[in-house]
Amino acid sequence: MARWDPDIYALYRRYRERPARDLMTALPAEVAPREIWDLGCGMGEQAVLLAERFPQARVRGLDSSPDMLRRARALSEHVEWIEGDIERFAPDAPADLIFTNAALHWVGDHKMLIPRLAAALAPSGVLAIQIPVVDSLGWRGSLAEVIQLGPWASKLANIAGAGPTAAAEDYYDWLAPLCAEVDIWTTTYLHALRGEDPIVEWTMGATLRPYLDALDSGERSLFLDAWRARLARRFPPREDGVTLFPFKRLFVVARRSGTA
Repeated sequence: MARWDPDIYALYRRYRERPARDLMTALPAEVAPREIWDLGCGMGEQAVLLAERFPQARVRGLDSSPDMLRRARALSEHVEWIEGDIERFAPDAPADLIFTNAALHWVGDHKMLIPRLAAALAPSGVLAIQIPVVDSLGWRGSLAEVIQLGPWASKLANIAGAGPTAAAEDYYDWLAPLCAEVDIWTTTYLHALRGEDPIVEWTMGATLRPYLDALDSGERSLFLDAWRARLARRFPPREDGVTLFPFKRLFVVARRSGTA
């Protein structure tokens, strides 16, 4: 799991919150959960919204980052904040809703993980997932090129970044044996960002952290300059100074069958 910088992560909060709200809007209207988990809850905004929407529920937010959880605890006392890894998630009671927004791309082996999360649901429970689509295209591809081709390649070779996102059909196949309803879609958000290096700034909060931590100060500067040069060619600022930043995300809302 990546190490997070809450201050930098918060800079683009309104862009990051929109997919979470879109996922929340897609929850079945009749759902009335009593046991809710927000996995990879970050600074806690979505867990708090879930607690407000479902005041009858016990809401727990789980995250591996103490810094993020410190921010989350300041938001609400009505959510139980728990430090832990999604890989080891094992609820003490079946969940009526498992919500996870922009976290699972940091967790490996989705072929095992996704059915395990579905199996943790109570009958008719809902699994709601949003995952950034990590592939070799666009800005992530240019970052991978810089990591692999620079003089720092040996230092960065074994660092585990965000994993590739499986095909939508795979998520369906993993969930269908356990879930009576599986809804899957993708959305590409075209963010209009301002600033000198907005894509670099965006990724400083999480994506870049493990790589920068492995380099000394001189290497970091050269590394970032090399990536900026590639980004400038692929994502040049428009005439109005805006950098258009396409960001594709995969959504899944699945409802477990009525009998366990």
